[in-house]
Amino acid sequence: MSRPRMDPRSDRWPENATRPPAGSGPRDHGKDPLDVIGIGFGPSNLALAIALREHGGGVPGREPTSAFAEQQQTFGWHRGMLLDGATMQVSFLKDLATLRNPTSAFSFLNYLHARGRLVDFINHKTLFPTRVEFHDYLTWAAERFTAQVAYGTRVTDLRPVKGDGGDVVAVEVIADGELLGRARNIVLGLGLRPYLPEGVHASERVWHNGDLLTRLRTLPVLTHRRFAVVGAGQSAAEVVDHLHRAYPDAEVCAVFSRYGYSPADDSAFANRIFDPSAVDDFYTAPDEVKASLLSYHGNTNYSVVDIDLIDELYRRSYQENVAGAQRLRILNTSRVEGFDRVPDGVRVRVDRLTTGERVALECDALIFATGYRPPDPLDVLGELTAFCHIDERGLPKVGRDYRIVTDPALKCGIYLQGGTEHTHGLSSSLLSNAAVRAGEIVRSILAHRAG
Repeated sequence: MSRPRMDPRSDRWPENATRPPAGSGPRDHGKDPLDVIGIGFGPSNLALAIALREHGGGVPGREPTSAFAEQQQTFGWHRGMLLDGATMQVSFLKDLATLRNPTSAFSFLNYLHARGRLVDFINHKTLFPTRVEFHDYLTWAAERFTAQVAYGTRVTDLRPVKGDGGDVVAVEVIADGELLGRARNIVLGLGLRPYLPEGVHASERVWHNGDLLTRLRTLPVLTHRRFAVVGAGQSAAEVVDHLHRAYPDAEVCAVFSRYGYSPADDSAFANRIFDPSAVDDFYTAPDEVKASLLSYHGNTNYSVVDIDLIDELYRRSYQENVAGAQRLRILNTSRVEGFDRVPDGVRVRVDRLTTGERVALECDALIFATGYRPPDPLDVLGELTAFCHIDERGLPKVGRDYRIVTDPALKCGIYLQGGTEHTHGLSSSLLSNAAVRAGEIVRSILAHRAG
C-alpha cells in the first residue's frame, strides 16, 4: 500500500500538524507549535504515537498534537533480515502497548484478532512469533498514523525559536532544507546504524547483514558458489542458517574469532535485566555498578545466539562431516584480514589466529554481521547542542524520563528513544521496554506542559 508523504512544499500535512503560513520567515512563529515532533518512525516512536493517542482516549482536543518525520519511503523494520522461520527473541507481550496498557487496541493480540488468527496463534503454543509476522503487526499499527507521518523525509537541522524574553520556546524542524514544522518537544527515535569494521565499505559484493535479502536479490542466479559470513552473534548465525538452506549448492563459511558460538542467556532471572523496574535500578546506580551490570549481562543481548540455532547448525555440520561433503564450514578462531574485488565475486583473506595459517576464499559475497551502533544524537541537534549538558565521556546527560538535561533557557524538551544505554541500561534501544518508555515520555511531556 502506498502512503502519503508530508511534503513541506504542499498542503498534504497531518490533520493535527501545523504548517506556517505561506511567505512566513524562518523565525515567524505562525500558528501554535505542535506538542511533539518525532524524528524517526520506527517501533519506538510508533509506540510513542500510540501512547499519545491513547492519552487522548479518542476525544478530540485531548490528544497532544504530534507529527513524525521518517527517512524511509514506507514503514519498515529490519526488512533485510525478515528471514523465513526466524523468530522474535522477545515475547509478543512486549509489544508496542501491552506492558503500558494491557487493554490497548494496539496490542499484538488485537492485531491477531483483526487478522483472524487469534485462535490459530493460541494453538501454536508460542510466545515468540516469527519476525515476518511481527513486522506485519508493526506495519498494521503504523498504518493508523499515516496522516501524522512524513515518510521519505530527512530532517537536516533543528533550530531554536526564541520568545520575547529570549528563552527558547519552540524548535523548528528543517527537512531537506525546508521548514517542516515547529514543536515544543522533540523526540529522537533514530534507531541503530549498521556497523562495519574500520576500512570496510559496502559494495555490490560486500554487505552488512541488514541488507541481506535486498542484496541477495541482485546477485546473478548462476553464481551462489560460496558465501563468507563474519560475526558470532544471533544475526550472523541466522544469516549462515539462511544461506545454507536457501542455496543448497553453495558453501557457507562462518568466520569468527571465538572458538564457537556462545549461547544467549535467556533464563528467567537474567531476563529481569529488561524489566521496566530494572531501568530504575540501573539509573540510580553508581557508575561503576552500571559498568558491571552491562558487563555481567551483555550475554543476554550481545554476540550471543539462541541455543536451538546453535544446536541446529552443529547438527548440520556434523551430518555433512559424516557424509564427507562439508558445505557448512565453521572457521573459528579466525578473522578476515582483507578482501579484494575479483570478477564475479570477492576474494576473502582469512587468518587462523591460533596457527597463523592464511586461506583465500573465492566468494560470491562477503557479509558482515557485525552489529549496530546508536547514532550520536548531538549530530542532529544543530544549534540546540549548545543548550545540552554533556558528561565527561562526551555523552548527553539524560534524566530518568529520557529528557536531555539542558540549560534553563531551553524551555523545550528533547527526548531520546535509544542512545541511553549509559544511563538507562540494556533495554535502551530494545523492544522489551518500548511501551513503558513511551508512556514515561508522554507523562513527562504533559507534566512539563502543565508546569
